Amino acid sequence: MKVVKKLIVSLFIVTVAASLSSCASNPNEKTSEAPVTTTPSVAASPTPDIIAVTPTETPTVTVSPTPTSEAPSVTTDPSQSPSPSAAKLREKTLTYNAIPTESEAPAGKTVDVTVYTIDSQCQDFVSKKTSVPADEPVAGAVGRALEGHNNGDFSLSGYRVSVQNGTATVDLRVAPNSKRSLSSLSSCENSAIFGSVSRTLTSNSKWKIKNVRFTEKGEEVVF
Repeated sequence: MKVVKKLIVSLFIVTVAASLSSCASNPNEKTSEAPVTTTPSVAASPTPDIIAVTPTETPTVTVSPTPTSEAPSVTTDPSQSPSPSAAKLREKTLTYNAIPTESEAPAGKTVDVTVYTIDSQCQDFVSKKTSVPADEPVAGAVGRALEGHNNGDFSLSGYRVSVQNGTATVDLRVAPNSKRSLSSLSSCENSAIFGSVSRTLTSNSKWKIKNVRFTEKGEEVVF
């Protein structure tokens, strides 16, 4: 009985061993491998055909001439325009009056004023009545006081007068061809020019002029 059991055990062992051996050496068993990803090839798109474009004709554009615009008219605001008296004063300030000659008579309406001039000895002033323009009696009187003092090497071409707060400013202009200037005048010539004008302006009380100053193109004249 023991012998039979040993035979059965031995047979069982042999059967199991054979079974294991057949499993290890089974050629049909597949070895697992990592899956291979295959990128599908992309078919290149065919080059598009070139379409011939027939050029169209350039349309003709007609440009109508632009009418020339007229210059706009400028309208002056009456409120900004200077008053006649201010415009007159400005004109007188910017322009020089010509020195009249002894034989020249004033034009238009005139008034009589007293003008002082130096005597031939340069000692004293003598007065005389003369006619001057009625609209500019002060400037006219200065012109009469200055007349006759031009000589061969010194001459005045013009003057202008302004009065403010009792002070008269007489601006003189030496002629371009004058060989001498105001600073080269002698004491007698100073009296004949500056003295005569000062005496004439201060002696006419209705003008209320107390002081007279002289300038040459705006620069103070010292004499």
